[in-house]
Amino acid sequence: MFSGIIEDVGTLVSVSPRGNGVQLRIRTRITVAPEGQAGVGRSDRERIGLGDSIAVSGACLTVEAVHPPDAFTVVAGKETLERTTLGAARPGARLHLERALRLGDRLDGHLVSGHVDAVGTVDAVRVEKESVVMHLRAPADILRYIAEKGSICIDGVSLTVNEVVGDRFRVNIVPYTADETLLGQLSAGKAVNLEVDLLARYVERLLGAAPTPGRDKSLSPERLEALGFTRGGRSGSR
Repeated sequence: MFSGIIEDVGTLVSVSPRGNGVQLRIRTRITVAPEGQAGVGRSDRERIGLGDSIAVSGACLTVEAVHPPDAFTVVAGKETLERTTLGAARPGARLHLERALRLGDRLDGHLVSGHVDAVGTVDAVRVEKESVVMHLRAPADILRYIAEKGSICIDGVSLTVNEVVGDRFRVNIVPYTADETLLGQLSAGKAVNLEVDLLARYVERLLGAAPTPGRDKSLSPERLEALGFTRGGRSGSR
């Protein structure tokens, strides 16, 4: 699990084939430990080590090789390449990096799984005194999970949704985030990784609204009433 708070903007050093996927070698300012000194199963979890989970521009990947003191290798499989922008990444690309949360960490963003739902597109960008205002388009199948004042993860960055209109939604990027991440450099037409708030998915599942072949599970007034909500807006007594 991650929080959507970027630790570093790394650089893609090389891309090489690996089965149906690719190996990505990434350079970072986060210290990378020699093999066997850090990572999963080791007491040192401050430095990057073998087996660590790292969100790379929002996609959770596993460190499979280390190149101390400043580089590591991850593998992006076929599914990752098809569902994220990493399939188009080339050497020299800048990438958001975040290591997995530890229990007890302060949650400054929101709970992020690192499982990218879809690739969206920046529709428009304008700079205001207090922030960068960005409008984005999202695929129809994830729009129902994007809600005003809800959370969304864009290229691994936790943001608040300020408005949803049709197939577009708006976010405001404060100066600190614009300076410390790549979001301040985005322009219209740029593709970005989107991960919706996972709580929205669980709520939909619990209410039985998730699409099921051959079954109507939409949240109609009749279904809400059947679940215990009256038309007056209050749940029925039990």
